[in-house]
Amino acid sequence: MKRVFIRTFGCQMNEYDSERMYALIKDEYTLCQEPKEADLILVNTCSVRKKAEEKVYGLVGRLKHLKKQRPDLIIGVCGCVAQQEGEKILKRLPHVDMVLGPQAVYRLPEALEKVKKGQGPVIDTEFKPDFHQPLIFPHLNGTRPVKAFVTIMQGCDNFCAYCVVPYTRGREISRPPEEILAEIECLVKQGVREVMLLGQNVNSYGRKEKGFPSFAKLLREVAQIKGLWRIRFTTSHPKDLDHELMEAIADIPQVCEHLHLPVQAGSNRVLKRMNRKYTREEYLAKVEQLRKLCLEICLTTDIIVGFPGESPEDVEETLSLLKEVRYAEIFSFKYSDRPLARATQFEDKVPEEEKARRLAKVHKLQEKITREINESFIGREVEVLVEGKSHSNETLWTGRTRSNHVVNFEGEGDLKGKLVHVLIESCGQHSLRGQLVNILRGE
Repeated sequence: MKRVFIRTFGCQMNEYDSERMYALIKDEYTLCQEPKEADLILVNTCSVRKKAEEKVYGLVGRLKHLKKQRPDLIIGVCGCVAQQEGEKILKRLPHVDMVLGPQAVYRLPEALEKVKKGQGPVIDTEFKPDFHQPLIFPHLNGTRPVKAFVTIMQGCDNFCAYCVVPYTRGREISRPPEEILAEIECLVKQGVREVMLLGQNVNSYGRKEKGFPSFAKLLREVAQIKGLWRIRFTTSHPKDLDHELMEAIADIPQVCEHLHLPVQAGSNRVLKRMNRKYTREEYLAKVEQLRKLCLEICLTTDIIVGFPGESPEDVEETLSLLKEVRYAEIFSFKYSDRPLARATQFEDKVPEEEKARRLAKVHKLQEKITREINESFIGREVEVLVEGKSHSNETLWTGRTRSNHVVNFEGEGDLKGKLVHVLIESCGQHSLRGQLVNILRGE
């Protein structure tokens, strides 16, 4: 068989898309670990942040020497950068054979056939309003993954001022619920015990499609699948977090007590400029309501510092929000202009060195909060779904709590895929350490 090397940048949706691409060609290609071994190289890209885009260009640029050595090597740039840049990629990197946007990755076999017939390079960045993500039943080949991603919708309709996603992934399109359920059932039959439902804004699932359930109702349907122990989802837009969904999070045993709820900023002035469609007060009210319904809920978030026009006072409001909500973890970034996003036209940009200072303040505060939250677990027994051996220490098993905290512990026998109780004895900045108490559920 021929060999394919796939490199994925960016979010979980990109990882999911890469898995689907391989599923489409697995009868002809087998995976390999090094570009130099491959007959086909696919680089699945992310353009949400400038740094990720630069990494893509760096990697693909270095593949030029392989193409010179082996002219039959096929190189494809896929995903969001491909959608954003289109023909520009071929002008900058003429050794590329295929440029496929996020919808077009599902048309990979057709693009490959054209290249092999000498009809390349192929550029496919068309958004089709009637796009239907094909149902591809995953075959895990006995690899025994404990958890898996399942995309429930594509695209975004929110047009936040800093974000390129609506331009690179298109408008919101929800998948039929019966296809989502069928895909999850296929995964569970192969040993998957936890699924992460993916979408740019999962809270708005089904709102545009006639006869589709709400996201909360979809969660209840997914929870009926026998053998599925845990359900997670990302990402949730705060404006669409309603009482029905909060009740589902609180009521459904399989739904984990963890919610990623990106706030981006703590200042109403900045939130308005970002076009986030909620105020600080509305966000905090929803957090309070959620915590009343689900006492154990653990929150994480995204923060952007240095958005155009952000003042030192705005930064202080973001810091005060962090103190008030007390997130278990945050993903924080310096603002960077992204092509097509409206904020690129804003003139009052914050200097890079000032962005770095502000980000450092955010990091310092959050590190303290995260440490305090982690320390609160010491002495408690927690439920852990074991994912496998720790990457940093092969003598330890690793898994996650329902609140999404990483736990490392010692244990004998094959514990992968088991649900266990662990007594937490110590903690670090990014994980907990404990002792196995007992096994709750096996395979």
